[in-house]
Amino acid sequence: MNDMTIESKAAPPRETVESWLSAFNKAVAAYDVDTAARLFATTSFWRDLLAFTWNIKTVENQNGVHDMLRDTLPHLGRVSLTLAEEPTQSGDVVEAWLSLETGIGRGEGHLRLRNGEAWTLLTTLTELKGFEEPTGTRRPMGAEHGISRNRRTWKEKREDEASTLGFTTQPYVLIIGGGQGGIALGARLRQLGVPHIVIDKHDNPGDQWRKRYKSLCLHDPVWYDHLPYIDFPKNWPVFAPKDKIGDWLEFYTKVMEINYWTKTVAKHAAFDEDTKTWRVTVDRDGQEIELCPTQLVLATGMSGKANIPGFKGMERFKGEQQHSSQHPGPDAYAGKKVVVIGSNNSAHDICAALWEVDADVTMVQRSSTHIVRSDSLMEVGLGDLYSERAVANGVTTRKADMIFASLPYRIMHEFQIPIYDKIKERDADFYAALEKAGFMLDFGSDGSGLFLKYLRRGSGYYIDVGACELVINGGIKLKSGVEIEEITETGVKFVDGSELPADLIVYATGYGSMNGWAADLISQEVADKVGKVWGLGSDTPKDPGPWEGEQRNMWKPTQQENLWFHGGNLHQSRHYSLYLALQLKARMEGLSTPVYGLQESHHLR
Repeated sequence: MNDMTIESKAAPPRETVESWLSAFNKAVAAYDVDTAARLFATTSFWRDLLAFTWNIKTVENQNGVHDMLRDTLPHLGRVSLTLAEEPTQSGDVVEAWLSLETGIGRGEGHLRLRNGEAWTLLTTLTELKGFEEPTGTRRPMGAEHGISRNRRTWKEKREDEASTLGFTTQPYVLIIGGGQGGIALGARLRQLGVPHIVIDKHDNPGDQWRKRYKSLCLHDPVWYDHLPYIDFPKNWPVFAPKDKIGDWLEFYTKVMEINYWTKTVAKHAAFDEDTKTWRVTVDRDGQEIELCPTQLVLATGMSGKANIPGFKGMERFKGEQQHSSQHPGPDAYAGKKVVVIGSNNSAHDICAALWEVDADVTMVQRSSTHIVRSDSLMEVGLGDLYSERAVANGVTTRKADMIFASLPYRIMHEFQIPIYDKIKERDADFYAALEKAGFMLDFGSDGSGLFLKYLRRGSGYYIDVGACELVINGGIKLKSGVEIEEITETGVKFVDGSELPADLIVYATGYGSMNGWAADLISQEVADKVGKVWGLGSDTPKDPGPWEGEQRNMWKPTQQENLWFHGGNLHQSRHYSLYLALQLKARMEGLSTPVYGLQESHHLR
């Protein structure tokens, strides 16, 4: 520990932060990576979103910082971190919001110091120098004052673009998938002046939501779900129904001027190693078109293709079978016997809706599930970041996103475990009643609850908005802890000899890795080259190691040149679309983008 650290123990927060920033800026200006690395604690984490690495990358401890700076500083030009707000202190941790500038662009950061040494550092690139978004003081005039012959109106220019892009001119970026992920990225690219097309198989933007089971609604609160540039209105419901979300996405697509092709299906894609472009054959409402984008983005959601199990005897079942993604809603099944295989979000929602139309519904739980009540999640888990309370305290959605991003995944469970310990205590009677009903509960492999389960595996949980009470009181029947032996002509048979008769079987069995789409569209070879998409490498159930430190292959370069994956929930689609759009813009403009720590492929699926 150096003298500066010893002196800073009793120093005011501002003095402590400014001393650290001065030492850091001096070290990087001199390319003195040894000194810069020693400013970090023995156990420390630096999470970088493009600013230094042209990647989404977390490095750990002094050696990780040393190696990253050694390889990245020569490409960055002048680097400066400065204080953006008055620092705060809680216990032995001093926190500070930072402004960042490099030779490439500008950004934001967040720093946590312990005993004068960096414990966590977040750096983000938010704009490229010379290619800033036309917002605020740079917003376009719109009206063209003066007199001009052959003037083209805004409407005529938009019609010209729509009629030529994809035909006489090519998009730089093709985005396959027009849900919230593709739409958010399309909006970012429009603001950055990147020619793009978003394609989707549905008739209208938002149909991805409209065509799901009718009881579907957002389980995340409105403050968590804003899209870029346009927040939901002040009177928007806390938990929006699916059709309302669909209407908002359609409206948003139009007002943000996203180039969006409906009724369009991608049939095949191939990368040309010579031209470094893609050839993508699409069917647009019956017309076959070949597009030649430079960059290809699969925005098919954080999940891949529907995971339909291969139970013995499925082909002989005389009733109806469907994956949860195909379930139309409960109306046609009033009075019918329904077996729903699965016990996570979709399974609970579908079961509850079927109960409401008086179906005889049984949930088959094959493995334990994490349950958290919506009001407890809102109050204890999200309230400090995404709520009216948070807004009143000055925590905007942008700031909340940055706070969340500033917590390295390696130690995030340490922040989450106390939250879920509190929820377990708060809702002890609720959990006891569920277990008495035979429901198998868990709080994740380490007790860290919902968010880590989502980040590690994208499944294994339910945010309770009412269905659990039906499980407790028997309105939704439960079959748990017994393996399925086969599907018979009339229902589901279990290894213990019992059988559930069914008119309908719903497989709420989740989804595979997103690279399954790459296998279908491009080739299995490319899918294997990229490897598994999603997960942290935590070596917990369904998230095999080794440790990655970031979401595998999401929003960042992959082993397949010019192929990207984008998606996640509304929060992730909003937040990470910025960083993906900046990477695409930089490449379009021919900027140097040396990637540090390119994602390796450890698992094929």
